[in-house]
Amino acid sequence: MIALVRIVLVAIFAIFMFVFGCGYCLFSPRNPKHVFTFGRMFGAMHRVFGIKLELRLPEDAYKREQATYIANHQNSWDLFTVSSAVTPNVVTVGKKSLLWLPLFGQLYWLTGNILIDRANRSKAKGTIDQVVDKMKQTRLSVWMFPEGTRSRGRGLMPFKTGAFHAAIGAQTPIIPIVCSTTQDKIKLNRWNNGHVIIEMLPPVDSTEYKKSEVRNLAEKCRNSMKEKLESLDAEVDARNAQAGVKNR
Repeated sequence: MIALVRIVLVAIFAIFMFVFGCGYCLFSPRNPKHVFTFGRMFGAMHRVFGIKLELRLPEDAYKREQATYIANHQNSWDLFTVSSAVTPNVVTVGKKSLLWLPLFGQLYWLTGNILIDRANRSKAKGTIDQVVDKMKQTRLSVWMFPEGTRSRGRGLMPFKTGAFHAAIGAQTPIIPIVCSTTQDKIKLNRWNNGHVIIEMLPPVDSTEYKKSEVRNLAEKCRNSMKEKLESLDAEVDARNAQAGVKNR
C-alpha cells in the first residue's frame, strides 16, 4: 500500500514538474538558474520515500567561485538525493540520451544543462572543449559524474577523464561530492528508509596538474571519494541499526 501511494505521488509530481517546469522555463529557456531551482524541488522528494537526508555543505558552498563539481552516480535515487547538493550557478553535464526520457529529458534540456554524446569519443572530446569554452565565457560551474554510468551497488567505478580535462582546461578547482550508498537500501513499501548522507569535500586544485597528468588528478579525486564513501556508509549503517532500520 505504501509503495502504491508513493508511485502515485511521484507520477503527480512528474506531471506537475513537466507542465509547470517546462512552461516556467519557456519564459527564459536554458537559463542556468533553473538547474538550482528544480534541483532543490527534486531533492525535496526524498521525504516521500521515507529518507532522512543529511546534507553536509560548507558555510561558503553557495558563495564559491567557479568550479568543476564531481559526484558518485549510483542509480535513479540520485535524482531525489544528490540533486539536493546542487548549488547556484551550476549546470550538469549528462548523456545526450537523457533528452529522450519522457518528461524528464525535455525539462533537463530546458533548464540549461549540457548534453554530450558519450557513445562517440570524438564528439565527446569536442563537447568537453565546448564545455571549457562556455565555462571561460560565462563563469558557470559544471557538475559531472566521472564514473560515466550508474554503479548500481558495485562500489565507486573507475573514473573517466572528461571532468578533469574540463577542470584543467578552465583552470577551476574540483569539488567532490559523495553520497552514501543507496543501492538496495531504499524500499518503496517500507515506511522508514533510514539515513542518507551527502557530503561536499574540500576543493582540489587542478592548476597543479598538466593535461598529461589528468589521470593522476582523476585517481587522486577517486581515492578521496572512495575513502569518504566508506566512512559515510559505516556511519549510516550504525545510525540505521540504532534506529532499527534494516540496511537491506
